[in-house]
Amino acid sequence: MSEFRIHHDVNELLSLLRVHGGEGAEVYIDLLQKNRTPYVTTTVSAHSAKVKIAEFSRTPEDFLKKYDELKSKNTRNLDPLVYLLSKLTEDKETLQYLQQNAKERAELAVNATASGSISFTIPSATSKISMQELEELRKQLGSVTTSSSVQQPLELIRKILRDKQNKKNSGQPIPVFPAWVYERSALNGDFLTGSSLSTDTTVPIGTLPLASQESTIVEDLLYVLIGVDGRYITAQPLIGRQNRAFLVDPNLDMSVKELVTRILPVAASYSTVTRFIEEKSSFEYGQVNHALAAAMRTLIKEYMILITQLEHLQRQGLLSLQKLWFYIQPTMRTMEILASLATSVDKGECMGGSTLSLLHDRTFNYTGDSQAQELCLYLTKAASVPYFEILEKWIYRGIINDPYSEFMVEEHELQKEKIQEDYNDKYWDQRYTVVQQQIPSFLQKMADKILSTGKYLNVVRECGCDVTCPEAKEVIYTLKERAYVEQIEKAYNYASKVLLDFLMEEKELVAHLRSIKHYFLMDQGDFFVHFMDLTEEELKKPVDDIIPTRLEALLELALRMSTANTDPFKDDLKIDLMPHDLITQLLRVLAIETKQEKAIINADPTELTLSGLEAFSFDYIVKWPLSLIINRKALTRYQMLFRHMFYCKHVERQLCNVWISNKAAKEYSLHSAKWFAGAFTLRQRMLNFVQNIQYYMMFEVMEPTWHILEKNLKSASNIDDVLSHHTSFLDNCLKDCMLTNPELLKIFSKLMSVCVMFTNCMQRFTQSMKLNNEMGRLTLEHGTMLGPPTEQERAEEVVKKQLTNKLLAEHADAFQLTSGFEATINKFDSNFSTHLLDLLDKLSVYSTNDCEHSMINIIYRLDFNGFYTERLEHISAQRSQKVVSEAPLLPRVVVATQ
Repeated sequence: MSEFRIHHDVNELLSLLRVHGGEGAEVYIDLLQKNRTPYVTTTVSAHSAKVKIAEFSRTPEDFLKKYDELKSKNTRNLDPLVYLLSKLTEDKETLQYLQQNAKERAELAVNATASGSISFTIPSATSKISMQELEELRKQLGSVTTSSSVQQPLELIRKILRDKQNKKNSGQPIPVFPAWVYERSALNGDFLTGSSLSTDTTVPIGTLPLASQESTIVEDLLYVLIGVDGRYITAQPLIGRQNRAFLVDPNLDMSVKELVTRILPVAASYSTVTRFIEEKSSFEYGQVNHALAAAMRTLIKEYMILITQLEHLQRQGLLSLQKLWFYIQPTMRTMEILASLATSVDKGECMGGSTLSLLHDRTFNYTGDSQAQELCLYLTKAASVPYFEILEKWIYRGIINDPYSEFMVEEHELQKEKIQEDYNDKYWDQRYTVVQQQIPSFLQKMADKILSTGKYLNVVRECGCDVTCPEAKEVIYTLKERAYVEQIEKAYNYASKVLLDFLMEEKELVAHLRSIKHYFLMDQGDFFVHFMDLTEEELKKPVDDIIPTRLEALLELALRMSTANTDPFKDDLKIDLMPHDLITQLLRVLAIETKQEKAIINADPTELTLSGLEAFSFDYIVKWPLSLIINRKALTRYQMLFRHMFYCKHVERQLCNVWISNKAAKEYSLHSAKWFAGAFTLRQRMLNFVQNIQYYMMFEVMEPTWHILEKNLKSASNIDDVLSHHTSFLDNCLKDCMLTNPELLKIFSKLMSVCVMFTNCMQRFTQSMKLNNEMGRLTLEHGTMLGPPTEQERAEEVVKKQLTNKLLAEHADAFQLTSGFEATINKFDSNFSTHLLDLLDKLSVYSTNDCEHSMINIIYRLDFNGFYTERLEHISAQRSQKVVSEAPLLPRVVVATQ
């Protein structure tokens, strides 16, 4: 069971039990996934569970009756449910809760229906219900149930089915029989109750001698056995789905009456089967039921031939009641089985695959009774022919031709063009889905392969290539599953190979993935140097001020000027400006189905103005059918990785620019350069951190994982394997790059913010120092509006420049000291060190507790000489000492700082 299915079932159960608040479904889902064990239902375990519930129940007869009814309808997963209920009977705490819950729900239901037309007098919950009150309540409920469960007319059922099928097949309406087929009841071969067609005067049978009674009754029986009322044996009107009952003249001799009673069940079975054949022959009930009805009609013809032969003997006076009983006995078992099957199909409202499941299960249940098993096998083979025709078209050509919704695979109208826009990628998962109730039980194990086989071929067909499996053979039902299992396996292998070869060779899937890797995983170094140089000024602007077409033009220029020019798919790369920064986007994804989801979703996205760098991302145009693999969900993962690495590259460039600008500051003779040396050291530590993080992500995460992906793609046998490997590659990259852990993500974000603020601060300082000097230089070189400077003006300017430089150096040093620039640098250092130590601490915890061994490589790279380890141990020791005794710790700290 998938995690989605568990989540859905748990939520539905909580809704049914009216459980609100608490931890929600997540806690129960985790418990189920950790503690579930596989359970295989056997006949013995199901029987013992049924016995246990019957012993526990106050009304075991009702429970057993309901169980038999559901069993006759071939209800799916009935035995596992009974086993679960038997386990619940042993859990007193759960039982007590369910009883209390049922009582509360019953009270709510009573209050809700109190204003209706039907009212019950229900005793209060605190008082005990007497047996008399309980019996009266049961009668009232039974009368309401009977009145509300009146069987719908067959015409109404047919209309509902017809409307449903016509809605699905809007272009091809379902054919229908003319109205007179249903109006002329004499055509269906069953009894015409309530009509008195016979005008013969009936002699009281009690006045006839025994021999005459026997011959008369034999004649009556021959009529009754073909659905015509006799003179002394008449059919009773049907009530609901009950079996046909007969009224025998009470004056008949008891010995004759006994034999008549034994023969009449054949007539009742004939009536049931005849009605079933006439009903299921309608187009509305589907091809499988129609085929089953046709097979039963063939058997009924043989039965009618037997009755005709018996009539011939009767006319010759050679058929006694004993002989009739002798001749009819072999047919009795056949008619009983046919009637039982017809009743089960009717009760279960079976169509298509569910009908075949019922027939298959009955065939297996009759193991040991060769005649009954052979009969069921004949019916199952006949009924499976139209189903297998649909199956053959699906697994051999990828076409569904299922006008009556009988097949296990259902097609939904979805547009494949939207696969590039839809984050959830519904096309591959929901264009074709499995309908559980239409899976024949003998194909249950192969259902996933049947679905995949047709999907693979359908994708190739939608690309304009007509494909047909070369090993296509007719699929025939047999008790030996290996026969059709082998056919399905061959078709699956062919379809897998066709689609895989089509994507890999003709559509160049690996080449497209490699192209995406070049750009989204920053594989092309020279391209990004060109691109970031060209777009640096543009991306500094607020996102609303950026012109996307200008960025597109700069992207095109960078592509043409770098080695990316040799990429045949470079024109598929596009610019995308996202509405959120990376951290917000990731937190929104990570908060799905958690308590923080609403708070994050409802947050105002306009609180902060995004810069172009924060909103910038690449996008990629993917065409069908490659969009099955490189779908919107995959592209979003690529974008997250790209934005993460792109911002790291931006921070690295900013730190390098600080290094370049700091060189200019060395020209000024500052009296106190201690704070400046600290700033240089901090810049180098930040640069070391960012570069090592980038190296780790690119060479220790993405490259090894990419090589594993390429290796897996070469050994993939079908498109689902390709999807799985590609998704696994992206998930591993996101996880190892710390993008799936909100705690690590927030710490890393703070570190990047500290680095950016530090670079901005240093740039402003160096810029202010250079400003006056630059202005002086420009004045001297360019002169004024009156013309070039004279020699005297040049001499004056030189004197002024020397004086200004001296004053500027002294003033700058004094200004920075007075304004607390040293304190600012120390604060940056403290914040950076604190966040970095926090990151290393958390990485150490996750690498050991959660077995995330790849993350420990970051610790080794950042803490190569053990500098941070000593500080972490020192901080840990300080924290532990503070917990024990905070007062004696203060002198030690002072001494340590001194």
